[in-house]
Amino acid sequence: MRSLARFAEMKRNGEKIAMLTAYDAPQARAQQQAEIDVILVGDSVGVNILGYASEREVTLADMAHHTRAVRRGAPDTIVIADLPFATYDSPEQAVASAKFLQQAGADAVKFEGAHPELVQVLATSGIPVCGHLGFEPQRCEKRVHGKSFEEASRIFEDAKALDDAGAFMLVLELVPAELAAAVTRAIKAPTIGIGAGPATDGQVLVFPDVLGYGDRNFRHNRRYAEVGAAMREASAAYLLDVRARDFPTMANCSAMPAEALAQFEAEILERQS
Repeated sequence: MRSLARFAEMKRNGEKIAMLTAYDAPQARAQQQAEIDVILVGDSVGVNILGYASEREVTLADMAHHTRAVRRGAPDTIVIADLPFATYDSPEQAVASAKFLQQAGADAVKFEGAHPELVQVLATSGIPVCGHLGFEPQRCEKRVHGKSFEEASRIFEDAKALDDAGAFMLVLELVPAELAAAVTRAIKAPTIGIGAGPATDGQVLVFPDVLGYGDRNFRHNRRYAEVGAAMREASAAYLLDVRARDFPTMANCSAMPAEALAQFEAEILERQS
């Protein structure tokens, strides 16, 4: 039974929460088998999988498609889905968008920014909400947010407002470690950091970054594999084998039974000659 209540219990017990993004069934299946606590179907799917220039291009249909795939791969894991850009501009739109993602398999939704009124409306509609403060990819410049007193104060107060409104979890992205630690102590909801230091209640990373799909890397990331290099090497080896006629061999296919082959040659092929 999937339960969001366990995350608050993990926070109370000082047990760290491990979250990863996933965008398809194989990724989700691997994460469920590894017993990852929670999967985020992030709008980062746009840049990392779909080839979009930014998260702002991701549609609600994109998110529903990938949420369904993730749910099929991880039927027993908590799945949070991002509400994409321009799909929660009003309470009515937010509820409709969130219900669409719920129907696709999401246990909860996440949106960016300080909108406690949306948390309340969604919660009233039976839709749990994860907040997201700091760097907001749909809206903000990619940098550390909260280094000034003014920014830090705003993020701190926004976090408390989302918590008071009933958000069950809060992602803090690219904020100073000291600010993330203060927010974590101040609110009831578990905090999930990305580039926010070790004091948050849990961590999230983008799975392609973890797997090392490409050459780029980020200060907040740790590469646990080099899948990109393995993909390139496998593609190059396949190309060489095909051109050298080393693949396929008869071991990679099936042969007709001798009697059927003889009849086929006699009755079909001979007619063609």
